[in-house]
Amino acid sequence: MYAVLHSPRYRRRYADFLKSDFPRVPPPRNRAQFEALTALGGRLAALHLLEADGPDADMPAFDSPGSRVVERVRYEPPHDGGPGRAWINAAQCFEGVAPETWAFAVGGYRPAEKWLRDRKGRALSFEDVEHYRRMCAALAETPRLMARVDEA
Repeated sequence: MYAVLHSPRYRRRYADFLKSDFPRVPPPRNRAQFEALTALGGRLAALHLLEADGPDADMPAFDSPGSRVVERVRYEPPHDGGPGRAWINAAQCFEGVAPETWAFAVGGYRPAEKWLRDRKGRALSFEDVEHYRRMCAALAETPRLMARVDEA
């Protein structure tokens, strides 16, 4: 069910029902489809619970020294071959945040932005930095898995 609920095709088809009611969840057509959807749904759930790692290539870096205090959150898209950056103050940023990761919306908000904004005025701990890096990797992997759900 988790895989089906993340299918872009399913979300378009049942958009009105998803807003107001519980839509129909179609059963798999055969065992092979069931197994494919089960694997994809399990991977999505593990990513969203941060129990599984996304690809290391999708983990932004946070190497700049400083206070780690979240003062002003802003996003700088990639330009001139450089990576996208999610700035937390004038001197520090998460480097390598893809525009698609920053813009990915869940329930009407963008988690990559909201998570940082919710910590305004706080210094990020090492665990916070690692959590955000893993979250960005999960957000980057989610659309790829959603496309695979539609294929299945």
